[in-house]
Amino acid sequence: MSSALCPCGSQQLLTQCCGLYHADTPAPNAEALMRSRYSAYALGLIDYLVRSTLPAQQSGLDQQAIQSWSQNSTWLGLAVEATEEVSGDPQHAYVTFTAYWRDGSGEQSHRERSAFVSHDGNWYFIDPTVELKTSRNDACPCASGLKFKKCCSSYF
Repeated sequence: MSSALCPCGSQQLLTQCCGLYHADTPAPNAEALMRSRYSAYALGLIDYLVRSTLPAQQSGLDQQAIQSWSQNSTWLGLAVEATEEVSGDPQHAYVTFTAYWRDGSGEQSHRERSAFVSHDGNWYFIDPTVELKTSRNDACPCASGLKFKKCCSSYF
């Protein structure tokens, strides 16, 4: 596997690209995290997909569904369209991309504008499919120390 190209489309070796992040080196930015998550789907690294999701949402993930989609798909490619960094503390960002795969229904694609937040040197995916039981005045689930309304509320 050390000579395999990274599934994210970077034209780099996996070990010099997303493989670093899969092995616990923090992704330096939201786009790198998003690319590493795509690669994790392609490689069946479900633990990484969970670990790179906002910690407050991890228990709400359907890991069996994630694993099934990962294993029952042939991952065809990734196209990153845009990365937008949002100023503030904590740092937030959006990455717009299209993922391509083939499954039992044929070739598929999914375009998405994903939200991310950085906390304590790690970037996390904010999963819009996992509901949080948080009110505007509660502490933000990203652990920034801010109230939810002053931090991540607009990303959910």
